[in-house]
Amino acid sequence: MRRRAWLAAAAFACASVHVQAQAQTQAQAFPSKTVRIIVPQPPGGGFDTVGRLLAERLGRVTGQSFVVENRTGSGTLVGTDAAAKSPADGYTLVVGSISNLALNPGLYANLPYDSLRDFEPVGLLVSYSYTLVARKDLPFHTLQDVLAYARANPGKLHYASAGVGSGQHVLGAALWHLAGVDIGHVPYRGAQPAYQDLLGGRVDLFFDLSPTARVQVDAGNTRALAVSGAARNPMHPQVPTVLETGAAQLELESWFGLFAPAKTPPEVLQKLRADFAKVAALPDVQETLVKTGGKPMALIGDDARAVVRRDVEHWSKLVKTLGIRAE
Repeated sequence: MRRRAWLAAAAFACASVHVQAQAQTQAQAFPSKTVRIIVPQPPGGGFDTVGRLLAERLGRVTGQSFVVENRTGSGTLVGTDAAAKSPADGYTLVVGSISNLALNPGLYANLPYDSLRDFEPVGLLVSYSYTLVARKDLPFHTLQDVLAYARANPGKLHYASAGVGSGQHVLGAALWHLAGVDIGHVPYRGAQPAYQDLLGGRVDLFFDLSPTARVQVDAGNTRALAVSGAARNPMHPQVPTVLETGAAQLELESWFGLFAPAKTPPEVLQKLRADFAKVAALPDVQETLVKTGGKPMALIGDDARAVVRRDVEHWSKLVKTLGIRAE
């Protein structure tokens, strides 16, 4: 009897060692084929910039191809949902941000994915503020002037966004709501078409990510009125924060990072996080992020999860309180 029990225990131990060895081998072998990074926005915006930077550097670090797939539709909903429903094997990842993970739960009554249950954070790479820009011929030079005109002329001004439910949409809607003004929303399929109409004078305002807004501001095509962060942005040191203007008690910086579907094997997540950490620590990556007006984060695993959970709870609640809906 004792011998039988001993043999059973030995067999169990051998099986456990075998499973551990298999897991270790799987992690060491990963990735053994092309990894797809879903970007839930069109080319040219913050999602796309971060996705392509990560794809290129992860390809160098691992020696395997990481390719960007722009999956657009319904703001960021279509691409993010596609990632949530992809096989949890590490070969389909998604760029996650405040927009698709923290704002969408408040914007949609029937969101097809759960930001906290359906995704595992690989890591958060960077955060960016937003810059409120106006078309260059708009006869207002401050946010206070814009709000004064909007109060006297409800519905006469219009602001662009990169899509329903995007950060540009929610941030603008929250500001106008808190300031008590009626400014119409015109959604586009990404930042580039929004700029086409802003530069063409067909819309008046755009709350865009500071790095992409900077190009148009520096070229003299638009005028910067305010930034959304808690402090002024080094790219626009002369531009006040929304808080400084007294327009509203509102601040937002959008983080961007890489996420895997839930139930991705722990050993694969561990490998992904180790590679992500290597990329985030590269001096040229840090330099690129700072030069584009970002704040490098390099948060991995549990640290990233804590930030995501905090912002999902805060922003989804605020969006519901403000009554901002995507449908």
